[in-house]
Amino acid sequence: MLRSYVVEELGERDAVLIVDETGFIKKGQHSAGVQRQYSGTAGRIENRQIGVFLCYAGRGGSAFIDRELYVPKAWTDDRVRCEAAGIPGSVEFATKPQLARRMLERALDAGVPCGWVTGDEVYGGDRQLRLWLESRDQSFVLAIAKNEPLWWKGPDYVRADRIAQALPARAWRRVSAGAGAKGERLYDWALTPLWRLQITEEERRFGHYLLVRRSLDEEREHAYCVVYAPRSKATRQALVNVAGRRREIETGFEATKGECGLDQYEVRRWQGWYRHITLALLAHAVLVTLRVRGKITPEGLVPLSVQEIRRLLCRILWRGAHSIAYVLSWSAWRRRHQYRA
Repeated sequence: MLRSYVVEELGERDAVLIVDETGFIKKGQHSAGVQRQYSGTAGRIENRQIGVFLCYAGRGGSAFIDRELYVPKAWTDDRVRCEAAGIPGSVEFATKPQLARRMLERALDAGVPCGWVTGDEVYGGDRQLRLWLESRDQSFVLAIAKNEPLWWKGPDYVRADRIAQALPARAWRRVSAGAGAKGERLYDWALTPLWRLQITEEERRFGHYLLVRRSLDEEREHAYCVVYAPRSKATRQALVNVAGRRREIETGFEATKGECGLDQYEVRRWQGWYRHITLALLAHAVLVTLRVRGKITPEGLVPLSVQEIRRLLCRILWRGAHSIAYVLSWSAWRRRHQYRA
């Protein structure tokens, strides 16, 4: 239901599937899959559950379409503990990239329209995931670490950062990765082909590339992505656009936690986690689609935000003495003042 609803509202041929994980802090040891583990959300090791999520970035917005609870090996090796937390006996240990592949497979097998897959280093650094996507002719722009070994000009491995250092000045172009809170997100980008032995005509239709992003500040930080795509689609601007959409899953996590209670649960068992998470994701999807529909805005008002839609729903569904017209007029007043500001 969740996936079908999101695709119906946001679906388009060149949509981007984004994979990432987020953590849920816990105090005890009985919640399914909980343990002290690293979470990129907090940037440190804490006692937490971790969920892997699949986000659909399509026409005018993005929303989640799937989720999997990461169950550490210490749990799957202890079947008594798993049984106490309601984890089915069929659940075996799976890495985060393997969970991502499971969700991607469900989406692709269901015919979800998409042009690209993207994700951070956790997923881009997994060669099995990359090879599986290639086997399905699924284009991707996946982040990798700077020391990722790649075939550049031949079948000899070269680190990604060494390739970037060897690129001439003319290889770089300043391109926007999309609008941010403070304007366009400008970086210098370089794109260079990677070597592959491609025998058949079908194999030669696709290309492998290294996409490098360089910040404009004094530190000149670099970020790296491996690309697999039809040569006709692999333009610098197109690939930068895909890489730039990866941040939409991060804003999605913020919205689902802040507005839809994604992390506000006390359930411990496996089934309870999936039920709560799914309902929170569905609530977020509804808010996103309402915002997308509301982008046609009367002059002098800012577009409806997820926060404003949530406020309106709460006031209308649980209104006291105020009429719907009164609630809507106050919303228009707020949006008018935001527009003027």
